[in-house]
Amino acid sequence: MPPENRITSNRAFIFAIAGAAIGLGNIWRFPYVAGENGGSLFFLLYIIFVVLLGLPVMVAEIVVGRAGRASPASSLRQLAVSAGHTRHWSKLAWMGTMAATMILSFYSVVSGWVLHFFFQSLTGELTANSIQATSIHFQQLLESPWQVVLYHGLFIVMTVAISGRAISKGIERLNNWLMPLMYMILVVLLIYASQFSGFAPALDYLFAFRFEAVSSGVVLEAMGHAFFTLAIGACCLMAYGAYMPERQSVIKAVLVVALLDVLVAVMVGIATFAVVFSEGLSVAEGPGLMFITLPVALAQMPFGSLVLPLFFLLLVMAVWTSAVNLAEPLVVVMSRLCSGFRATGAAIAGVMIFLVGLIPGLSFSVWKQVSLNGKTLFDLYTAFATQVMLPAVGLLVLYFCGYIMERKVLAEQLGMQGKSLKTWQLLIRWVSPALLLMVIIGELFQF
Repeated sequence: MPPENRITSNRAFIFAIAGAAIGLGNIWRFPYVAGENGGSLFFLLYIIFVVLLGLPVMVAEIVVGRAGRASPASSLRQLAVSAGHTRHWSKLAWMGTMAATMILSFYSVVSGWVLHFFFQSLTGELTANSIQATSIHFQQLLESPWQVVLYHGLFIVMTVAISGRAISKGIERLNNWLMPLMYMILVVLLIYASQFSGFAPALDYLFAFRFEAVSSGVVLEAMGHAFFTLAIGACCLMAYGAYMPERQSVIKAVLVVALLDVLVAVMVGIATFAVVFSEGLSVAEGPGLMFITLPVALAQMPFGSLVLPLFFLLLVMAVWTSAVNLAEPLVVVMSRLCSGFRATGAAIAGVMIFLVGLIPGLSFSVWKQVSLNGKTLFDLYTAFATQVMLPAVGLLVLYFCGYIMERKVLAEQLGMQGKSLKTWQLLIRWVSPALLLMVIIGELFQF
């Protein structure tokens, strides 16, 4: 693998993986899902499932990539054949790439909404609106095909502009700049939110455990969110494993990334709930919490006209780094088909993602009449991609690492021997797969 297609330092690798993990799941989805599922209880379950479910799949993907030092498909094929198994395990990478394409297609649509609100916040058009006015504005955006397609396309261009460059000059540089800046903005927002009356209730809401809210729905939601928020199951971390520095510890890197990922979710959750509670608004507002409730709440607070663009800038940076990383498996495949020309491969990948994204993008306008059991095409599309396809790929990745990959290769990549390796194998062979099956079965029953 050429030097320009390797990540140059341990810090840069952690930033790259963190960039993949930290995105809509942390900043957009976590606050409203926590709000709908009891706050503190959901947060506790989320942490548990990050450890038992998210981290094992995350480590498994990176290990396959680093052991193979090639594209996800080549790494899987090489490791399977060397262990005496069928070369058709390479098809798992195609499943992951398909999942990543579906996710990035709707991810780009939602990121287009973020761009729209960011531009609106800069012009001051959001700060004077009421809940009703902002809700109407958001609905008009969703029902406007040309606006949705325009912002969806703009975000794809932003993604391809980075993905088309060599790893060290594109993805690595973007993450090295934006990840520290993202945390700086988060600290500023948290300090700002701490000045208001809703700060203490926000802490209580997230950290005071209320076990009376336990239900199977909350448990499944926490499992699914722990899986979705770490960018696993799409083989993008498998691609990044191939770029990983030789001497870096997989376990240590993953633990740091998981900590950074949870930290962002907690900081955003506290800041969001503090602002919303201070204005006496509801936190259980679903996806509209970020696009309706929070802008209106901030508009009523001191310096809200300055803080609102800062918040949406944070969201733009998060979705940009995450999208670039999600695009990597498809970019790798397209680049190989284009004789190694990464820029051409990225452009083709961008066109594909744009076209597929028209399905969820137009589900609120052109195809708004299409529904099943009360769920829109957007709901069905996103649920199938994130809560069925991703867990299914993750389950197969765990099986590959637990039963197909040679034990000595796994031990070498993890730096484990004896009891620690046996404990790890128990986790990836039994515990994590059982939890993943619960997610898949639970979601299938909701379709």
